[in-house]
Amino acid sequence: MKQKFTQNHLVRFIYKETSAAESIAISNAIDTNYDMREEYNNLMHSYKQLPKATFQPKQSTIENILKYSEKTSVQPHL
Repeated sequence: MKQKFTQNHLVRFIYKETSAAESIAISNAIDTNYDMREEYNNLMHSYKQLPKATFQPKQSTIENILKYSEKTSVQPHL
């Protein structure tokens, strides 16, 4: 039985959000199906064009998180 993969499957594959079994099946389909390979190549090209997001929180934000964590942490019973 052949599985029909959608564009959504390919996007999940590109972002490595598929299970090992799905990844193998999608990779095999890309290798054997010309239309799917073209769609994958188009999506991959678009993915590579996207700017890579980088996040760097303010130091005060990190300190607030750490303070909150200290206040709410469970203390071991000795």
